[in-house]
Amino acid sequence: MTTIRLWDLPTRLFHWLLVLAAVGAVISIKSGAIDWHERFGLAVVGLLSFRIIWGFTGSTYARFASFVRGPGAIVDYLRGRWQGVGHNPLGALSVLALIGLFGFQAASGLFANDEIAFNGPLTPLVSSAWSDTLSSWHRLTEWFLYGLVILHVAAVVLYSKVKKDNLLKPMITGKKPVEKGLAEDARGGGALAFVISLVLAGIVVVGASGSFVSPAPAPEPAPQNLGW
Repeated sequence: MTTIRLWDLPTRLFHWLLVLAAVGAVISIKSGAIDWHERFGLAVVGLLSFRIIWGFTGSTYARFASFVRGPGAIVDYLRGRWQGVGHNPLGALSVLALIGLFGFQAASGLFANDEIAFNGPLTPLVSSAWSDTLSSWHRLTEWFLYGLVILHVAAVVLYSKVKKDNLLKPMITGKKPVEKGLAEDARGGGALAFVISLVLAGIVVVGASGSFVSPAPAPEPAPQNLGW
């Protein structure tokens, strides 16, 4: 056996910061702290934007090209013929599903309202009817996310207990013991790639916060009856 560098630091930080942001979003909405819920939602937007960009600019095993495969790879994995490190073909589907569902949840929240006083930062861009529709989808998607996260955690536990493959430790340390010759250290994803990814993700967050959206015009005051 030999130990390789598997997950780079930005990938690991993304993973754990997304966990914190998701937990914060749930706690804040359940406690009625809607302003904090919006902040956590914007944090999720930034993190997902970074991860998508990092999937093209990051190190070897963080790149989508290294783990997103076709149906043939999934069949090989199910038949026990797949060998590799990082996300296996089924794990890749889980990653894509989580990114997609978290992305939809965060994006829909930007246009949502609570039917009382809160409006998402991008609600001026859509009609009231569309805002209501996206609000209902935002609330519904929450339950799909719970289910997907539970499946994700269950898979990690299953691999650890049954297959004796600890998936959690490499996401903390970045390193993983493998058979010699099976894989090599992750390469790429240097400081320049990180800065570029971070800046682009920051631009997405600024746009999502509504900074480029003109505020809705104030309603005209009701005409006064002066009794004339």
